[in-house]
Amino acid sequence: MTQDEFHAALPGHTDFELPVAVPAKRLNGRRPGRRPARAAVEGPPAPELTGPDATEPTEPDATELPAADATPELPAADATPELPAAPAGVVDVWDQRVASGLAFLRRRLAGAYDIDDFGFDPELTDAVFHPMLKVLYRDWFRTEVFGIENVPDLDGGLVVGNHSGTVALDALMLTVALRDQHPRDRHLRLLGADLVFRMPVLSELARKAGATVACNPDAERLMREGELVGVFPEGFKGIGKRYSERYKLQRFGRGGFVSAALRTGTPIIPVAIVGAEEIYPIIADLKPLARLLGMPYFPVTPTFPWLGPLGLVPLPSKWLIEFCPPIPTAHLTEHADDPMVVYNLADEVRETIQATIHSLLEKRPDPFGR
Repeated sequence: MTQDEFHAALPGHTDFELPVAVPAKRLNGRRPGRRPARAAVEGPPAPELTGPDATEPTEPDATELPAADATPELPAADATPELPAAPAGVVDVWDQRVASGLAFLRRRLAGAYDIDDFGFDPELTDAVFHPMLKVLYRDWFRTEVFGIENVPDLDGGLVVGNHSGTVALDALMLTVALRDQHPRDRHLRLLGADLVFRMPVLSELARKAGATVACNPDAERLMREGELVGVFPEGFKGIGKRYSERYKLQRFGRGGFVSAALRTGTPIIPVAIVGAEEIYPIIADLKPLARLLGMPYFPVTPTFPWLGPLGLVPLPSKWLIEFCPPIPTAHLTEHADDPMVVYNLADEVRETIQATIHSLLEKRPDPFGR
């Protein structure tokens, strides 16, 4: 009996076909009955590009996303960190300084420098002495200068100042003031006491810096050559006086500086210096010890000799220096040997300096202020 005859023989049944086993197939890459992927639901897959517009898929750059197990590279233990390079301008400045220093040493070793008949060495003074003194002049004493226009530009002159301070730093600061403030950067040729030129090392340094013995022939020769000559008529009486007598000028001696100015017809420029009295205030003078050591005085200050070498550091007082109007002498040349004329002119210089000191003290109410 065939299958159709069998179906027909069954009462109350309709024709139907037995299910036939159908092999499972993939529909669009998926098994039937499995939920389609989202891309298939949202729309048909993008068509594949063929031809010249087709591009191969690229892999992500390995440098963009580091591997999960990658460790950062650490600098080696002995690696030296790189420092930023100095600006070109700073390097050029230092190169110039080094080159100038080497050239200076070469000239000094070869003896290729000039000195005058008194032993003055301008190159050594400008390159070594004045730069060291400027530290005291500008930073420590905070020096202010007035009346620099009263100093001649080219001609000779006699600069007469008050003397104080236990150590003659006022003379050194005066040389720096003229070299630093004068439009012609003039040197001051100081006249020193005989004691200065009897000391072995100090004598050589003083000569190199332009100083000479305080005698009329040397002073007159320098002024005739157009030099500025500096003199302090008070001498050791000025720098060795006690603090209680501060800013009171001592006697000017016999006025030999006036005779030198009269013979050469050069003007006298009085200068007042305020500030030196406070750097080493003398509270006592050990005269027996001074005579034993061959010194004009042996000072005792609030810091010396109690602090030893530290007592030699000057106190940072405020300095004021004022150059007064010059006093002409050309019309008095024939009276150079007249004691009365010499005395009157010396007294005029002393009174001018004393009056200027009083005015400077009013400008500087605090000795250690700014």
